[in-house]
Amino acid sequence: MAVLSKIRQKSALLIAVIGIALLAFVIGDVVRSTGGGLSRNIGSVDGEEINTQEFLHKVAQAEKQGQMSNTQAGVTVWNSEVNSILLTNEFAKLGLRIGKDQLVNVVRNNPTFANNPEFQNAVGQFDINKFNQFVAMMKSAGQEQWNQWLAYEKELEKAGLEQMYFSLVQGGIYTTAIEAKAAYANENNKVSFDFVTVPYSTVNNTEAAVSNDEIVDFMKKHANRFKSEPTRELQYAFLPSQPSASDKETVKETIEGYLKPSVQYNASTKKNDTIPGFKTVKDIETFVNTNSDIKFDSLYYAKKDLPLEYQEELFNLQPGQTFGPYIMGDYYCISRMLDKKAGQRVDASHILIGFAGSQAPGATRTKEEAKVVAEEILAKVKANPSSFAAEAMMTSEDPGSKNNGGKYEDIPRGQMVPSFDKFIFNNAVGTIGLVETDFGYHIIQVNDKKEGAKLATVARKIEVSDVTADELFTKAGQLEQNAATAKDFVATAEGLGFTTQKDVTIRPFEEFLPGIGNQRSIISWAFNKETKDSAIKRFDSADGHIIVKVTSKNDSGLAPVAEVKSIIEPILMNEKKAVIIRKKMAGATIQEVSNSSKASISTMSDVTTAAPLITNIGNEPLVVGTAFATAVNKDSKLIDGLQGVYMVQTKNVAKAPELPNYNSYKSKVENTVRGMAQMQILKVLKDNAKIKDNRIGVLQ
Repeated sequence: MAVLSKIRQKSALLIAVIGIALLAFVIGDVVRSTGGGLSRNIGSVDGEEINTQEFLHKVAQAEKQGQMSNTQAGVTVWNSEVNSILLTNEFAKLGLRIGKDQLVNVVRNNPTFANNPEFQNAVGQFDINKFNQFVAMMKSAGQEQWNQWLAYEKELEKAGLEQMYFSLVQGGIYTTAIEAKAAYANENNKVSFDFVTVPYSTVNNTEAAVSNDEIVDFMKKHANRFKSEPTRELQYAFLPSQPSASDKETVKETIEGYLKPSVQYNASTKKNDTIPGFKTVKDIETFVNTNSDIKFDSLYYAKKDLPLEYQEELFNLQPGQTFGPYIMGDYYCISRMLDKKAGQRVDASHILIGFAGSQAPGATRTKEEAKVVAEEILAKVKANPSSFAAEAMMTSEDPGSKNNGGKYEDIPRGQMVPSFDKFIFNNAVGTIGLVETDFGYHIIQVNDKKEGAKLATVARKIEVSDVTADELFTKAGQLEQNAATAKDFVATAEGLGFTTQKDVTIRPFEEFLPGIGNQRSIISWAFNKETKDSAIKRFDSADGHIIVKVTSKNDSGLAPVAEVKSIIEPILMNEKKAVIIRKKMAGATIQEVSNSSKASISTMSDVTTAAPLITNIGNEPLVVGTAFATAVNKDSKLIDGLQGVYMVQTKNVAKAPELPNYNSYKSKVENTVRGMAQMQILKVLKDNAKIKDNRIGVLQ
């Protein structure tokens, strides 16, 4: 039945082939978009250029070493280069240098060396002598290897300088006694007050409508909060390359034909031969390999390993019986039961005890010591078999099964190493024994044995026919041609049977588009300097046809309105609503405001600035802060809160008692600030740097 599981493997192979084709397309597009050449620098930081060729070389290395896409590698390397230049400039300003002893300390704390047994002494600690021997070996290995080591040493030096720099900054962070007292007061001072409020929700949104221009003006006033890479807004339509009903029926008819005998002309005898069908053919392996897109296999499968939707039908077949045609993934299949045997799948548990020289990871004991340990465990679990799982979790050295009580389920013949395999298949359920393999000593418990079914399956892939492909291509061409003049691109596409997406915002170095997955070539095209606003292009691949329209381009340096509207619109709308509400809340006292607005007076007790929550309303820090700042039994002015307009009358302010010292609060504040220091430093350095980014058009 591995035939059915191999269907998925075939699909993975197809995806890989498509990926290679797409990569070739993308490379070609890069050459076209850059005019066949590359600029000298891909960007600069405070006037220091980042060389394009060196950058692309690093991207290629990162892509290979980090198992990431080219785009992801490009973003990673760019951020690394920018951070490196910014920090190196800071090192120079401060005169930071790193000495030999400090570099050794960096190495000592680097997991690559610290956790490597080659650099550890007998008690598992870093051994500087072994490290020095390694460096000497690298130097004597030839100039190329020595240069590689020197380059790596520079990276270690840079890491050491960064560690030193951030430690200096964090060490300079100090919390004063006043700040510690303020933190204590925020958490423990309490205020009680009466309040009256008219919620913003009482004003209709249409009375306080906010325009896109107002949103843009707000972003300009708070530019640092709404900085953005260039963006493009797209609409696109996707027509998947899928077999038609007729294509499916054709494959079904073909597969049904294999069930019956057929007549073929024999050129040798010059006579027609009757070829047995799938139901009766004796050489089933040859028949499957001749007629199926997935080759024959002879494994026995447990019931649970068969396709879920056909489990009962397939497993309950008697030898010689057939089932199908049925659809499994992208294939039409017919299956014939060849044999059923008991004990073809085994559930077993084991405890692995490794020794030095075995394949068990990290094992250091001798073989003799390992055998003694294994025999002790064997005696324990034989005396109390129910303790096997707990013993495995405590003592087994197999990371793949110890957390599961040592269990492995549905083991087929031949999956385990020979001696392990022989033990579990040749012993009865409940047997516990000791076996040696290349991994060490195994204490094994046979938990269960299951019946296995051996099936022959002919699978034919349901593919898009040439006729269907031509129809899809024609339909895609029709939409591409009509898109430029269509009043509604999306409606036109949907009328032709395309699935659509509209108002999709993308950034230059993204890879995925909603609904259609990785489409790096489309994103590259959208940001190509030759691609104009309202441009339309068709993209064809093995997956189908995509027609894309650029509906807007944003190179302002600010986020697109659609993306931030849900954040900014409520702020501006509430400001307008506050003006309307204030007119209804006439009066100098809380009682007068209550009377004029017909809003009842409510009470809050023991509220802190650390948790400025108002019951049934939510977070209102400005309201609570105003209550603390207002004299007892006095009324505040009107307050524009987060949820409405308020007036408060302070009833009581209960200050927390003085503490003998505020060291715990001092430590708490310092730890919080220090924990954010590294991220904040880099943000400030970037915000104040002149960074030029020329990656668009190069990284495609």
